[in-house]
Amino acid sequence: MKTLSPLTLAVVASLSLSTSTLAFAEQLAEVNDDIEIVEVRSFRQKLDQAGRLKDVIQQTEILDALTIENKNALSLTAAINNEPGVNVSNECSMCGVKRIMLNGMKGEHTTILVDGLPTHTLISGFYAVDAIATTGVDRIEVARGAGASLIAPEAIGGTVNIITKEAYENTANFDFAKGSHDFTAMKGMATAISDDGKSGITFIAQYDKQDQEDHDDNGVSEAPFIENVSFTTFLTQDLSNSSNVQLRLSKVQSEIFGGPVIGDKVKSVGAAIAGYDQQASEQLFINDDVRNDYIGKPWETTEWIDTSRDEAYVKYLHEISDYTLAEFAVSYAKHIQDSFYEGIDYQADDTMWYARAKFDIELFDQHFITLGVDSRREQMRSSTDALEAVAAYQSDAFDYDTTGIFFQDTWTPIVELEVALALRIDKVTADFVDPEKIGTEIDETFIAPRLDMRYFHSEQLTSRLSAGRGYRAPLSFFETDHGILDAEQGYQINIDSLEESLSASYSLSFDNQLLAFTASLAHSKVDNLASLQENADGVPLLTQLTDSAAVTTFDVTAGINVSDNFTVNLGVEKFNYDSAFKSSYAIAPVEERASIELQYEKDNFKVYWSTVWFGEKNLRDYNYQGYNRLNDLSTAKTLTGEAFTTSDIKVQYQLTEHTKVYAGISNVFEKTQIDSGDTPLFYDANGGYDVAYIYGALHGRELYAGVEVKL
Repeated sequence: MKTLSPLTLAVVASLSLSTSTLAFAEQLAEVNDDIEIVEVRSFRQKLDQAGRLKDVIQQTEILDALTIENKNALSLTAAINNEPGVNVSNECSMCGVKRIMLNGMKGEHTTILVDGLPTHTLISGFYAVDAIATTGVDRIEVARGAGASLIAPEAIGGTVNIITKEAYENTANFDFAKGSHDFTAMKGMATAISDDGKSGITFIAQYDKQDQEDHDDNGVSEAPFIENVSFTTFLTQDLSNSSNVQLRLSKVQSEIFGGPVIGDKVKSVGAAIAGYDQQASEQLFINDDVRNDYIGKPWETTEWIDTSRDEAYVKYLHEISDYTLAEFAVSYAKHIQDSFYEGIDYQADDTMWYARAKFDIELFDQHFITLGVDSRREQMRSSTDALEAVAAYQSDAFDYDTTGIFFQDTWTPIVELEVALALRIDKVTADFVDPEKIGTEIDETFIAPRLDMRYFHSEQLTSRLSAGRGYRAPLSFFETDHGILDAEQGYQINIDSLEESLSASYSLSFDNQLLAFTASLAHSKVDNLASLQENADGVPLLTQLTDSAAVTTFDVTAGINVSDNFTVNLGVEKFNYDSAFKSSYAIAPVEERASIELQYEKDNFKVYWSTVWFGEKNLRDYNYQGYNRLNDLSTAKTLTGEAFTTSDIKVQYQLTEHTKVYAGISNVFEKTQIDSGDTPLFYDANGGYDVAYIYGALHGRELYAGVEVKL
């Protein structure tokens, strides 16, 4: 397995800027038997508490640090998976590609933000999302639907906004855990603030790895080896009582290896790739049956992805007056991928720059105006030695540029009602730069309106309504479920339009001290949806559907405080996809889901339990067809994705003021499709071999234990 260099591990040096954080000083004085509390707050803290840095009208689910801790979630994908309206789709048993799906939309329709800014390129949503660490995350905000179109019009499924933890005190903590399948996690964070609370710094580091899993012992993994390293420095400084600057730098390194089991079928990752000789084996498995022992060459099932990502942003806030706040921000992301897919190499270098100027203006008592301009410039260059000589191959290298203006008026005509009307106008160009792709494929001006409403029926009961329009440019190979894997056929691109979406959602929420309840209904329609098809010569083709595709989702969640020590969370969800949407999916998505979470906490002891049920799926609807044995139709794989459940438990005990220990089991009852007798490996009707006959869980039972120390 690859050893990460000291230079890579030691990236992210701190700068002389520091973070604005909260420093509370209390002066107590008795005047007429009253106690006066004088509170010293930083500029950003005052803005946060005034609600001027966040739109609170739109329905937004918040995952706080406690929720992340209960799940023992090391990555963004683990933290938000199975939350209301959220599904993290595992779309390959070898490379482990994950896609974050919101409201039933595809993973490429989700925009990942960090502190409200884009720091992820168009291709980084496919690989290394498992490397987005949760250490140092204050909370995760999930906004579903195109209602995020004011600052993220491409998020036609929604946005996931990762909020970095700011320094509120001088502190440090370290967490170490070990578990089965060589699970290892090391997390560290340190914060420091100045005496006046106006400057400070946060250092964050995380290392985690997970070995391959081979539940049917045929020598080919169903879950890959994953190793992630990340470093982040976050600084902020109050320059005055009315201005603040923030700087965040992050380095992420990720390696994934799936296929031949290391130590059984091959000695190392390097040996698997170095063994590539362009000569295919006569048989991959004994008797050409994927359920039997693997006897092919290691490279023939090897999928290896090495990813390096650099992220940075600087944000400046200035309170021009008591009624006007200005924000100027620039973010940068560089995503480098080196990969090997069963004999096909693929390299990508993707660089993105984003800039924004935004003004918030309190206009009279009833109107709050937001207006601004932003620009995004992204350039991706890709190469593959294995496919360059194939006549039908076209590169997915592209240039992507957008420039937009936006305006929003948040109107409060009465105390019970808030209405936000927003409009974006974007100039969008997308150009595939392959020599065969002459001209600019996409050159459009797109108008994206949005409406959000919030009505307070009472102190406990609230309605929210959102509707919006959004767009997205389909540009990447990896939207096509490994379309590049055919070394003989090549790959073609036929994209000439933006995907366009219309979505609407309604939610009704009730909240008192004992019960929190939300029911949500959402509908999204997409035109020009990207889809993998074949041309007349059988060459894989990235193209777009001619029919509109739609999905409707319904979910109900409830949280009950049974007692001071015991809480229960319940959820039920239904996703309805039309036939056009189903035809675009390579992996069958979730259609029905129900969940229960139990938490008991008393004194120094806490127990957390969760169970998620997934309903049955008809795999015919998603064009599944496969056979366990080559050219043997009698070994057809199932066309019914059976219902199943997964359960997790975590126990935690506070030993001392500074130390706690914990242990847990993920997938307690080992519910995977492999343990039920069905490997994700298969042959198709044409005799081709593939690795993505997936409809159930692939990760098996995992035991872990750890210790956390806070200073």
